[in-house]
Amino acid sequence: MRVTIADVARIAGVSKATVSRVLNTRGEVDRSTRAHVREVIDRLGYVPSSGAVGLARGSSRTVGMLVPSVTWPWMGEVLQGVVDTVEEAGFGLLLFTCNRGAESVGRFTRQVSAGAFDGLLAVEPEDTLSMLAALHRNGLPVVLIDDRGRHPEFPHVTAANHEGGAAAAHHLLATGRRTPLVLTGPLRFGCVRDRLDGFANACADGGYPLDPALVVESDFTEADARETVIRLLGEGRVFDAVFAHNDLAAIGALAALRTAGLRVPGDVAVIGFDDIPAARLTHPSLTTVRQPMREMGETAARMLLAHLQGGEPPAPSAVLPTSVVARQSTTGA
Repeated sequence: MRVTIADVARIAGVSKATVSRVLNTRGEVDRSTRAHVREVIDRLGYVPSSGAVGLARGSSRTVGMLVPSVTWPWMGEVLQGVVDTVEEAGFGLLLFTCNRGAESVGRFTRQVSAGAFDGLLAVEPEDTLSMLAALHRNGLPVVLIDDRGRHPEFPHVTAANHEGGAAAAHHLLATGRRTPLVLTGPLRFGCVRDRLDGFANACADGGYPLDPALVVESDFTEADARETVIRLLGEGRVFDAVFAHNDLAAIGALAALRTAGLRVPGDVAVIGFDDIPAARLTHPSLTTVRQPMREMGETAARMLLAHLQGGEPPAPSAVLPTSVVARQSTTGA
């Protein structure tokens, strides 16, 4: 049964108004009473409704951000874009991860119920879509970043993944490559399907349609890409290029080719996607399709803040351009 503010007041021996003042950090409650009420709140597990807190407190001038993990190689750039924009507008930022699965999600939802923030930016963690949709329907402004699943019901910011895949194909074709291996990410992600479609269409238009046996689903990790390339070479598969759907997978492909004694780019060219800082540091340096990661964070934050400050709903979507950054893994120079 849900604990109510009346339950807290009864157990604490105070009025509901006093509990409300404690919850909303009003200064009219003395320190000992405040501490006692807080102890009862914690003991009972009371979570105030967002509506009640909102009426008493007004805007928190805080934005929430939900991400799967801060350890993803490009997450720091996205976060920096969000932080710069939010702080410039005089808002604070609460960051939530899903590192602990259901436990993390539970903590996050309690903060939502407590009205700790006015709107949410999300890089959609696995298995949270229904929760995010419910929050959105119930009036919490939500903007997705890197809309991996193509969810048109949410305002979102993403990179031009189809165009980026096509640009990767054009670059490889221009350097004389004709039989590329494609290491996709998980195909349930919309961005992965877009990258693959763009690449495949450009190859076909250039007269060199993809060999289905050389399109392999991977999991975006360096280890899986390395093992996949080693396995394919062991099976006798022949390819003169690798298009990996993120830079970590491309780095894994570089390691596998080096282990097999193949020259990059002499025997096999390699191109990734993202342009994480490590792409400049590989040997040879990695050609990649740049995602404007910091700009994605900035744009999403501006969309959400415009709604919070002016009442207008966020624009339905923003698609930011991608571009090929040519380095030694395809050019040799």
